[in-house]
Amino acid sequence: MTGTDRAVDDTERTPERGTGARRFGRGPGRPAAGRAGGVRRRLPDELGVLTVLALLVAGIGVPYPEFLDSDNLLSTAHHSVYISLMACGMVFALAMREVDLSVGGSYAMCLVVGALLVREGVPAWLAVPVVLLTGTAAGVFNALVTTVLALPSFIVTLGTLMLFRGVGLALADGKQITDLPLDDSFFTLAGGDLAGVPFALWVLAAAAAALAVALARTRFGARVRAIGSNPDAAAFSGIPVVRTRVQALALSGLTTACAASLALAYYGAGDPTLGQGYELQAIAACIIGGTPLAGGRGSVVGAVAGAMILSVVASGLVFFEVPINWTSFATGGVILVAVAADSALRRDGRRRR
Repeated sequence: MTGTDRAVDDTERTPERGTGARRFGRGPGRPAAGRAGGVRRRLPDELGVLTVLALLVAGIGVPYPEFLDSDNLLSTAHHSVYISLMACGMVFALAMREVDLSVGGSYAMCLVVGALLVREGVPAWLAVPVVLLTGTAAGVFNALVTTVLALPSFIVTLGTLMLFRGVGLALADGKQITDLPLDDSFFTLAGGDLAGVPFALWVLAAAAAALAVALARTRFGARVRAIGSNPDAAAFSGIPVVRTRVQALALSGLTTACAASLALAYYGAGDPTLGQGYELQAIAACIIGGTPLAGGRGSVVGAVAGAMILSVVASGLVFFEVPINWTSFATGGVILVAVAADSALRRDGRRRR
């Protein structure tokens, strides 16, 4: 085992040693907690945001039962896929005290690159790897500029947000790219349904499961959390901070490119104006889902649930016939309520421990 491996293992084990008695309800002269107590302590951190999501769906479905129609629920979930995928990658950046504001511009650029390749005769399924590489390269570029110039990723990615969007607009000549072979299997399958469920939702489920395991169970995830908890201590203990930063921001670019590929299949065109504001929605989804800006921890499942909440709110406003001018106000209010409710549930869970 290398020194870096030992450092990561120590980072993961230290909290457990320091809080072992308290977590398992044991102290001097106290018996071990029963099975019921152990189960209660192992309730997932995402329970709060999932509860908020369920209450929102029920709150809209009671006065408007048609909202609970399976087709409407699938459509609402489908509309959240693109933000959800971006949020899944953003969790890793936020968990190590970085942020990627460029995802909206990268999304538009990748969408345009894919559409141009397909229009020029490249088979759509072969264009997808190029799109994924483009998004990953954008993330690596963000990390390298952040490292070389020693600037906060917030500043760097704010600049590359406009840079990437500008590249997309220039490549598309400011116009939507159409005339794509919509009868190709890529558009009919990836842009359609599989077993009655939108194909994009299957991709989201697979990506979220893989990334949740990566964050919680792999050495990479442990490094991300260790750096976010204390960057100086992580660097001193031998954890490769720069390499982990590159990997985390590259992952954010990869998930953004995945979202762009699915959007290309669904919309059947490359619009360089798409993705505006997506970066803030992705960050909001992460925060709603329990990933703090202070770093040190994160939840991929919570981020997906947070994106679903945003989609449910947008759909619910249509049912409640809220005027379009009040949509942003209502969405912001619901985000604040969701974050407050999740925080209250977390505090209550900690008190019970």
